[in-house]
This record gives sequence, C-alpha cells and structure tokens, in this order.
Amino acid sequence: MTMQWARNLILVALAIVSYLLILAWQKDYGNTTPNTSAESAVNRSVEPVKSTDLPAPPPANSDVPTVANASAVAELNSVAAASTALIHVKTDVLDLKIDPVGGDIVNLSLPTYTTTVDSQEAFKLLQNSREHTYIAQSGLIGTNGPDQNPQGRPLYRVAKQNYQLTNQNTLEIPFVYSDNNGVEIQKIFTFNKGKYEIGVRYNVINRSQTPWHGVMFAQLKRDASEDPSKNHQGFGMVTYLGGAWGTTEKNYNKISFGDFSKEPLKEKVTGGWTAIVQHYFVTAWVPEANTSNYLSTRSNDKGEYFIGFTSSDLTVNPGLQQSVKATLYAGPKLQDQLAKLSTGLELTVDYGFLWFISQFLFWVLQLLHGFLGNWGWSIVFLTLFVKLAFFHLSATSYKSMANMRRVMPEMQRIKEQYGNDRQKMSQAMMSLYQKEKINPVAGCLPILVQMPVFLALYWTLMESVELRHAPWLLWITDLAAMDKYFVLPLIMGVTMYIQQMLNPQPTDPMQAKVLKIMPIMFTVFMLWFPSGLVLYWVVNNILSIAQQWVINRQIEGADKK
Repeated sequence: MTMQWARNLILVALAIVSYLLILAWQKDYGNTTPNTSAESAVNRSVEPVKSTDLPAPPPANSDVPTVANASAVAELNSVAAASTALIHVKTDVLDLKIDPVGGDIVNLSLPTYTTTVDSQEAFKLLQNSREHTYIAQSGLIGTNGPDQNPQGRPLYRVAKQNYQLTNQNTLEIPFVYSDNNGVEIQKIFTFNKGKYEIGVRYNVINRSQTPWHGVMFAQLKRDASEDPSKNHQGFGMVTYLGGAWGTTEKNYNKISFGDFSKEPLKEKVTGGWTAIVQHYFVTAWVPEANTSNYLSTRSNDKGEYFIGFTSSDLTVNPGLQQSVKATLYAGPKLQDQLAKLSTGLELTVDYGFLWFISQFLFWVLQLLHGFLGNWGWSIVFLTLFVKLAFFHLSATSYKSMANMRRVMPEMQRIKEQYGNDRQKMSQAMMSLYQKEKINPVAGCLPILVQMPVFLALYWTLMESVELRHAPWLLWITDLAAMDKYFVLPLIMGVTMYIQQMLNPQPTDPMQAKVLKIMPIMFTVFMLWFPSGLVLYWVVNNILSIAQQWVINRQIEGADKK
C-alpha cells in the first residue's frame, strides 16, 4: 500500500506542476484589457497629439536641480525655420521619428529585432497609426509651460530632418522653441551607440523680465490593442501587457490597463520610474534619481491609457537658465541595462514567484552561452549540470525503485494472499520493506525537488528576450516558441514511457492504466511549450534513463551473485 501511496504522490505532484503553470499564467499574464477599447482603438482615424492628453501638474516645490550647457546654447542659435515634418533619427539599435509639434516620439523600431523569426522587418515598438497608438510624450506644463497652451503644443525648430549616429558614440539633437516673452525652450535628445536609452533634457533660458514657472511631464500613451510581441503558447496563456512602476521602497509593481482609472496610481516619490510592459520589450520613463516626482495613471473615453510622471516645480528667474531631464528606455528587456537605469526596472523581466531560481538559471545560461555561442547547447549543458547537482539524490531514488522492481513478485504474492484485507496487506508490505531496507517514498523526492527548477526554467525561457528567435539546430529556429513539427514533444513522450518501463509497475490495475496514459497526456501538454523547455526535459529524461538503467543492472547483478 505504501508503494501505491508513493505512486499517487507522484501523480499528484505532476498534476500540481501543470496546475501551477496554468494558474500562474492566468493570474499574472491574463488579458485584462477591455475588448471595447481595443475595437475603438483600431477603428478610429489617426489624430494629432493634443494638449488635452497632458496631465495636470502636481503641487509646486523647488527640488529640481539646475544644469547649464553653454555649448548647446551657442549651437542652437543657428537652427532652421520651424517645420511640421517628422524628424527621422537612426542609431545602430534604434530607428525612430520625432514630431516637432511637442517633441514626442511617435514611431520607434528596433533594427536588431525582427517581427518574426523568418521576417526581415524590424520590430515596431512605438507607432502612431490607425491600427495602433503607442507613443512617448514629454513636455513642460504648469504656469508658463508651453505644452499647457490651449491653442496647441509648441512647434519646435530643428536644424535638419534626418540624423544618423554613425562613427561617433553620442548624438545630440536640439529642438528649439521661443515664446513671445523672450523665453527660449531647448529640448535636447541624446542618443548613445548600442544603447536603448534616450536622454531628454529641457534647458529653459529666461530672457524675460519675470520669473518662469513650469513642471516637466513625461508619459506613455497607448491604446488597448493586443501585444504584437506576445508568444502564443496555447491553453489560453498570454503574456502580460500593462503598466508597471517602481521606487526605491517598492521596487516593482504592476497595474493593469483596467485599473489606470479605476484604481489609479498616485504616488509622490523620490526618483522612481513608470513603464508599459509587454512580452520581451518595455518602454519606461525614468526621472533623475534625486528629484521629487509624482507618478500617475489615467485613461480617456477613447480607450487610451496614460502612465508617467510629473516633476516638482521648476522656477527660472530673469536672466538665468535651468534644466530638467529624464531618460526614456525603449527596447528589449535587457536586465543589465535596465538595472543601471533605476532600482527595480530590471524586474520587468518577470520570472514569477521563483525569480531567485530563474535568475540563477539565466546567469548559468549566459555563462554557458559565452563559451558555446548557442542557446540550445547552453540548455543541454545546463540540464547536465542540474542532473549532476541532483546526482546522489537521484541515485538514492533509483536504487529504491530498482529494489521495488526486484521485490514486485513478492508484493504481488502478498496482495493475492490477503485479498481485500487491507490492514493485513499493509502490515505485510511494511514488513517486506523493512526486511529489504526499501523506502518507497524515496522515489518521489527527486521529482518534487526538481519541480521548482522545471517551473523556474519555464519562466526563464518565456521571459528572457535573449532566447527570442534563438536557434538551436535543424528545424529548431526559435527556442522560445513551440516546436512547429512536434518532434521534441514526441521524443519527450517516448523517453517518459521508457522511464516508466524501468520503474516497478503498480500492482493495482487502475493505477497501471493511469500511468500508461501519463506519457500521452504530458506529450500533448508539451506540444505548445517553448522548444527550449522541452529540450531540457528530453535531455533530463535521457540522462535519467541512463542512470536508472545502470543502477537496475547493478542491483540485478548483485541478486544473481
């Protein structure tokens, strides 16, 4: 009976794995976006950015530091006449367009990331079209802020229409606006080679006779259309699309689009960040770490959602200039780059409740990839290392299973002898276990211990953009996607069946039937899993079969002697 109880425990444990995966996805990554909003976003025509989209300024204070850049001021004296044509900027990792009206980034593509594994088209992260609205806005509002003007947002003058970062490491693009009172606003975009961060700095030069008062805002505006980078994995599982924010005290917090107005974010913080997160990619506004800011969310009746921050009050006295700045990150979820920008921003790579195991597994994968240059082989060697870590534990389990297999005839005799008298049959079984020094529960332990590793690796493969479109060999061209030919899941099912044949079979006919169905069930379940995860399980099964076969032969050889 203890043997049967152990078998039942294994079945329950395997079922828990399946249940946890589905439950975790539905809880953290379910689609919370209202469908009606998505429809209205798709059907409406393109509209220009209006001042009504801008947030209200927070209560004024004077915590904003000052920065003066004399060389930038001198350069901006010779800019060309204003034009409404979009400004095109290209770097090695960014391809974007800036609207001179307001200076918003209205289009942004990532040349080093394609739309699909077989496509050559750069992935579009930001865009402003009839099908999709997702833009990064910033400006100056408040008492004298030009973006607060009811007649429309400021039209900046720019020296030329096209810019490209080529041989230099840094590119600065000044946008200039002058009001009728003698105040000049310089909005300077800074791009760096190989970086997805975009610096946005406002220089306010007050040549008027009165103090200038304003507040910087920076926000992300998005409609409710679906995530273009989501991974379709079956079983209704979708990746998280929504807002996120963080501070030094609250590192990482998620807020769904549906809660942008129902339970809006309203936090006054030092530093902080706000973001919109999607599968593999993130767009985030990060103010200066030592400044006081107000984080907020809201939505409008057109099905558009806003998340961002407003700074504290900026005062520029006559004859002086002051600056305020922030950083926009628009790109893949690269943990090392995100961690340098702000505390908790790297947690947008959401590994779930087993994040500490996932972080370690990803660190090992990166280390292996540095030597092997292929993520698929890195997974194979990671599996080998995990197997070595649990080698002695697995050996103990397999010895117990081999001994159980050896005494199966005696167990069958006991069952036939005592029939339906379960109490006497259990006593006889326990005596047999004690005599043969067998612990039937030991066979469950390795499976239970490896479950967290399996779950953690699942999150690692699903969330790590480094594995997006990463090939292994032959037909496996994307380790983060399902095996389109189902070869790996079928191999996994075969190896699982072979493992069962090496284990002692249950004496109960019903349990035996259930166990025979398990490889089929798990094969079907694995059909939609990332091929990288199935690869891990196949290699793990093959190593387990080899280890168990050797132990079985050793024990059978000892019995013959």
